Amino acid sequence: MHPLLLSLSVLWLLPLALTLEEDSPLDCVPRKFILYHGVNAHLFHEDGVFNYSTMLLREDLDLLVLGAREAVYALDLNDISKKRASVKWRVTAKQKSECQNKGKDPELECKNYIRILHTMEDKRMFVCGTNAFDPECDYMSYSDGKLILEDKREDGKGKCPFDPAQRYASIMDDDNLYSATSMNFLGSEPVLMRSSPISIRTEFKSSWLNEPSFVSMAQMPESENNEDGDDDKVYLFFSEKAVECDCYNKLVVSRVARVCKGDLGGQRTLQKKWTSFLKARMDCPVLESQLPYIIQDTYLWCDPQQHWRNCLFYAIFTPQSDTSDLSAVCVFRVSDISRVFAEGKYKTPVPVETSFVKWVMYSGDIPVPRPGACINNEARKAGITQTLDLPDRTLQFVKDRPLMDQVIQPIGEKPLLVRRGATFTRIIVNQMQAADGEKYHVMFIGTEDGTLLKAVNYDGEMFIIEEIKLFQSQDPIKILKFSNVTRQLYAGSDSGAAQIPLASCERSSSCMDCVLARDPYCGWDKRLGKCVALSESQRELIQSVKEGNGSLCSNAGPIKPTNQSIWPGGNVKLSCPKPSNLAKTSWERDNRPLTPSERLQLLEDGLLILNASLSDAGRYRCLSVEHSKTDKYTTTVAEYQLTLGPAGSGKGGHIVFPQARRNGPSVTGLQVVVALLVISLLVLLAWNFYKGHLPLPWKCGKKNKQSQGSCEEEGVNSAAHYQGAQKPALAEDKFLVS
Repeated sequence: MHPLLLSLSVLWLLPLALTLEEDSPLDCVPRKFILYHGVNAHLFHEDGVFNYSTMLLREDLDLLVLGAREAVYALDLNDISKKRASVKWRVTAKQKSECQNKGKDPELECKNYIRILHTMEDKRMFVCGTNAFDPECDYMSYSDGKLILEDKREDGKGKCPFDPAQRYASIMDDDNLYSATSMNFLGSEPVLMRSSPISIRTEFKSSWLNEPSFVSMAQMPESENNEDGDDDKVYLFFSEKAVECDCYNKLVVSRVARVCKGDLGGQRTLQKKWTSFLKARMDCPVLESQLPYIIQDTYLWCDPQQHWRNCLFYAIFTPQSDTSDLSAVCVFRVSDISRVFAEGKYKTPVPVETSFVKWVMYSGDIPVPRPGACINNEARKAGITQTLDLPDRTLQFVKDRPLMDQVIQPIGEKPLLVRRGATFTRIIVNQMQAADGEKYHVMFIGTEDGTLLKAVNYDGEMFIIEEIKLFQSQDPIKILKFSNVTRQLYAGSDSGAAQIPLASCERSSSCMDCVLARDPYCGWDKRLGKCVALSESQRELIQSVKEGNGSLCSNAGPIKPTNQSIWPGGNVKLSCPKPSNLAKTSWERDNRPLTPSERLQLLEDGLLILNASLSDAGRYRCLSVEHSKTDKYTTTVAEYQLTLGPAGSGKGGHIVFPQARRNGPSVTGLQVVVALLVISLLVLLAWNFYKGHLPLPWKCGKKNKQSQGSCEEEGVNSAAHYQGAQKPALAEDKFLVS
């Protein structure tokens, strides 16, 4: 590389390096990692059934309705390991054969994957499945402890995806199904559709939807206490190839689109098409990345005591290139999104000389009523009471220009969390009021490795409380749900479903451990002497979530040392498990810092002493040092009294050198056995020589005529004798030793 170019590249990368060093959010380590067997969870799985990726909470029936491959389950909401009912929905042999003839895998793709589960106003359930690449829907009810498919099948095209691997989104509102999926087998006709009462969908134009990957949908009650008389909205989050990009290879960007619930389509232009479909780009800037990050999941959080404008969308973003292993969480205000659609500029296509279309900001006159707007008080004053009354000029404008010019930025114009490691897949957020009276948003984030992160942002500081391995396999988390009734989380993957509480405070064994966990759900109860949930205690608990102030805990009493003995020249390991991933352990011997050496090796979980001598005897103490925002706190994890003498097994210490066997046979006994074996072998050899079964060595050495070539002949005779070995032999000719 040219020296000038090298210098410029170093100068260009320097700000990025400084940013990584200052913020250091990438290696945000979970304080604790909970293994699969240590999870306090209820699990559900049925042999031969996979893809537990669709969930419906029926809190009125105390049920979790779980959709899987060719099966729907009704599980106990309080303990999903208890199955109350189930129903199978399999494809027929004819459907499977037709699917296979279209080039699909008969064992994987030509199945019925349950993708849609919604509750209707009459308490029945609407369910749809891929049905061997021929989507179909039905109605389902639960009564007398049974799930019943009513066999009122209807076409699922535009409601449910054909391909089980294709992303989709849907919601049910007032028995109206809003769905975003593909209309055809090839997946080349993406659509955002309302199925009833009047079917309305998007145009099949690349300016509307350009090879999208749908993520999620949400409904916003924007008509409540609205001074303008606006309509409720349905928001759709997705990613697509950007039509406005001038690059040779189309760039993928994240989008949010919205439609009005009262939209009936146009009279002549946009008949049975959305007249209110508008979309805008969303951005989650991650460390000045050159390529935009792609949205993967969203969660709508609203405070029931506040206006809808204060609602928040938590969104997961991942890189679109394989060169990065970062994932991010960005938070968007609903009011910011709504403002862009209500007041923002439009983009318009402009043909250029190079025969391609360039999208630029539209600066001309905007028709009245505003294109893409819902019917409001201003439109009603002009005699426009429904979208069928809209003028063609307004409809043609929104048909040609559905894209907004402004990019929607997250709160603070930066991510709430950026982390290197397993890719984020799903997110859910719960609000908890801590002991300090403040309310905190706790994020539960699923990953590609099948783990669940529990994280909080304390005044700009990202803190991951724990990472939980929910399933034995490393299948990605495909769905997350939360029940306000049970205060439990529900997760689904290909291998099964899991149910866990919001907090497991009993994992903290001491006051220091409980406080340094900084978990809004947990606090230390001095009277009980254990870490408990705030919701289960009426007493004042010790908690410090913002700072992790461990000085609030009283000094723990001294730990009783464990006696450990070791032989001179032997090896021993003194165990010391770290209380958290943020702690660092150190060792003392006789109240002095221990200096590591070739014989004294510091391990991740203890101390290894090799070739012990008299000088190694003494009192060993393992200390844990953990930093928080206030100070660093040192606690004693383990203590040993090591003495030289008869080898023993102390609690926590492990002798790692071989020991002599005490209760086995003596050496004299072994010698006698060996001597008897040798004598027996000599007697058998002598017997075989006497009977002529084995030739004597000196007979081969005689040089008379009769014995010339006797060794060779004997070999031939032996071979002949072997070939005829199947004939019965006399008793005296049998070998005693083979």
